[in-house]
Amino acid sequence: MKYSVIIRHIGLIIAIVGLAMLAPVHISLINREPYVPVWIGIAAATTVLGLVLFLAVRVRETIGYREGFAMVTFAWVAATLFGALPFWMTGAIPGFADAFFESMSGFSTTGASILTDIESLPRSLLFWRSLTHWLGGMGIMVLFVALLSQLGAGGMQVFRAEAPGPITEKIKPRISETAKILWLTYVILTLAETLLLRIAGLDWFDSLTHTFGTMATGGFSTKNLSVGAFQNPAVEWIIIVFMFAAGTNFALYYTAVKKKSLKNFWHNEEFKLYTSITLGAILIIWLILAAEHGFFKAARLASFQVVSIITTTGYATDDYVLWPSMATGVLFLLMFVGGSAGSTGGGMKVSRYLVLLKHSGLQLKKFFHPRAVFSLKVGGKSYPEDIIISIFQFFFFYIFMVITGTVIMTGFGLEIKSAVSAVLATLGNIGPGFGAVGPMENYAFLPDAAKYLLSFFMLVGRLEIFTVLVLLLPSFWRK
Repeated sequence: MKYSVIIRHIGLIIAIVGLAMLAPVHISLINREPYVPVWIGIAAATTVLGLVLFLAVRVRETIGYREGFAMVTFAWVAATLFGALPFWMTGAIPGFADAFFESMSGFSTTGASILTDIESLPRSLLFWRSLTHWLGGMGIMVLFVALLSQLGAGGMQVFRAEAPGPITEKIKPRISETAKILWLTYVILTLAETLLLRIAGLDWFDSLTHTFGTMATGGFSTKNLSVGAFQNPAVEWIIIVFMFAAGTNFALYYTAVKKKSLKNFWHNEEFKLYTSITLGAILIIWLILAAEHGFFKAARLASFQVVSIITTTGYATDDYVLWPSMATGVLFLLMFVGGSAGSTGGGMKVSRYLVLLKHSGLQLKKFFHPRAVFSLKVGGKSYPEDIIISIFQFFFFYIFMVITGTVIMTGFGLEIKSAVSAVLATLGNIGPGFGAVGPMENYAFLPDAAKYLLSFFMLVGRLEIFTVLVLLLPSFWRK
């Protein structure tokens, strides 16, 4: 293990987090908050420490698989630790376990919160809270790869360790160019949504913070009642569209612009399945809610909550826990799905379900044609056997962690519905769940040990299990 390589590049991530804190410093100055000295101190100390680590360790060694996994995991933990300092040192969140939970929820784009009165926080902290979403959405390590083109082949190891989905898709031959294109797409969509929300009636602050939560599929809001507080149908429809866009593979946007055609969306099997699941769920819930809420309002409520859950955003416009059982059942099942591979959405990913469905179909064919040789193809490309095996392994570990986590959470006093949804909501980076952790509730009542456990699930879910769990193997650290 090349520890010097890991330390050097984690230092750069810490510096990036420190520089990002300059934005809330500006917000604090504008609003004449008493926290300006605290913000400046934390931002300066974080940036300097990061640069010292980066510049003090000068190495030209390549990044291998082990360094890539270790670097990504420890970089996320470091970003979370330093990201928690503003919450803790301003006194807005007195307990460090709570501050760490909120920071991890932000960077991992989970959206689970321990705050009981969000609107009482100063604007600078609300902005930082949402900014952690935006940084974690496309990935702090993807940004790192985009900034350091000299990483060469090592950049691919880092990219693979963080990128969502079973296969890492390269848009350009050089992985640094791919990272730049992904971030550029992310920024353009962010600007577009911010402008539209402003036109729809939100001020610039709420437009930007809610765009951060939307594009990162995170869900942190500046309001206690989330997006429902605005009572603005136009705002809700804009967020619905951009949540769905954020849950789509970002590579499809680049291909559409390059070829000047949208055909690649309709030819993409994962996008078609993602769209079908979303529309199917909306239709079912729409029909269930129509009798009580009316045709048009039911359509809006169903669309918002379905897209929010399947993309793992976690925004809410209604307390869906109070909906009829069948409607909440559909939402509960969507917690197992997630967005597309290559999107900012969390969860299991639609691409994995697509592979499983196709693999199951091939197994059925083999019953009738036992001597035939079938190849599993998605989008005209064959999936290697090792990728298929890794998908099955992913599902096993995912379900195993849900079961184990649920048992542990019941030990903290949660009833089964709240326990299982708390684990699903954090492991899937969704945020709100059902029962005691529903959309109008929070995680504040949990003991510190439970908060650290759920923070671990957020990290594991964001880095797709293997990147973190492989570090727990003793053989990983041996020469």
